[in-house]
Amino acid sequence: MAGYGSPPLDVDAIVLDIDGVLVDVADSYRRAIVESVDRVYGRTVDDAAIQQFKNAGGFNNDWELTYAAALFVLARDAGYDADVTAFTDAIANRGGGLDAAEAVVRDARVDDDAVFDRWDTDRLRDVFQALYLGADLYRDLEGGDPPFETRGYIHDEPVLADRETITDLTDRFAVGVLTGRPAAEATIALSRVDLSVPDAHRFTMDDWAEGKPHPRALVTLADRLDADRVAFAGDTLDDVRTAVNAAEADDRTFHGIGVLTGGLTGESGRQAFADAGAAAVVETVNDLTALLS
Repeated sequence: MAGYGSPPLDVDAIVLDIDGVLVDVADSYRRAIVESVDRVYGRTVDDAAIQQFKNAGGFNNDWELTYAAALFVLARDAGYDADVTAFTDAIANRGGGLDAAEAVVRDARVDDDAVFDRWDTDRLRDVFQALYLGADLYRDLEGGDPPFETRGYIHDEPVLADRETITDLTDRFAVGVLTGRPAAEATIALSRVDLSVPDAHRFTMDDWAEGKPHPRALVTLADRLDADRVAFAGDTLDDVRTAVNAAEADDRTFHGIGVLTGGLTGESGRQAFADAGAAAVVETVNDLTALLS
């Protein structure tokens, strides 16, 4: 695994995740997950639990992570006696994602009706969007009035990528974006970072149903970028797994690069990325300029 002064990776394209790589979402998306469940059900999970859901896999879509966190809370109310670590481990053992979370609850010794009759994904999504977007953007993007008036956590996303980094990467490589954000929210973040990427070189939540770690979007971006050697930088294990799966599905070279500005940090984060198959781990997206050649 590259890093700590290892030789640079030889690539002709770099694909970037947005959340936790280009912008910090600890006080926006992740905060909206925690507070949406709390607003709807009066109790919630903590920030550390959000990372455990992410590590379980299949939660590239933060709405679905919110729904899964709510399932855990509701299952606990109904008598589920395992903690969030056991719950997310069980999700991972079933392949990850929301379907696995539902299966874990249905297999638990609790009253399904007491959980699923209260599980209101539409309301959770509506509250999440109101918290994240704020009232004005909610009206613009959701096409109606929000359930309550707020400023919006989208305004609390510090930029992680230096201007010099963006210039260097776009000057030297073909650049694409692969994100779980909806397209409109991706556009807002890219504008804030001052990264201009043609629509054909982006994959967002709106562009594919499978989500990470399915390789289709990354392989398609390699086609569109006319690239034979692609690096994909992301902050979650599913980002790295996407590159690993792309390499298995296609005869081109795909390198997964873990970035330690999301929920995975320090030596434990480096090891988790390595275990997932990362070709390299960097402290921040700005380290890509020295890593890639």
